[in-house]
Amino acid sequence: MLLLYFILALIVFVLVMNFSVVLRARFKKGKSVRDIGGEIGEAIKRGEKVMLYFYSPTCSACRVQTPIIDSLINLSNGRTRIFKVDVSSDPNTALKFGVMGTPSIVIVENGKIKEFFVGVKSENILRRYI
Repeated sequence: MLLLYFILALIVFVLVMNFSVVLRARFKKGKSVRDIGGEIGEAIKRGEKVMLYFYSPTCSACRVQTPIIDSLINLSNGRTRIFKVDVSSDPNTALKFGVMGTPSIVIVENGKIKEFFVGVKSENILRRYI
């Protein structure tokens, strides 16, 4: 019986943590993006539409998402700047955007976060933003 309570508590904990990550992502919408360096920061300062794909090489869900992002890069024809950000080699950018898990996709328009996705998203959903 104690094992059952432990398993239930563990399931509830995982669900609460997942909900927390998604909820935090929603609160980022509409916030201004500041203090981002490099090519990403320059594109945002110029007011370009930017899609940031945060991934990790060890993330199994990212292995599903990456080919979709690669396809979007080919489809965007420069309308949207799409950046792939490896959180293991560029944790500061991930931190500045508040990325708490991978894969995450952030859409920035006119210097503000328009959308913040956590988890794998289909090409059809993401096409709306390129």
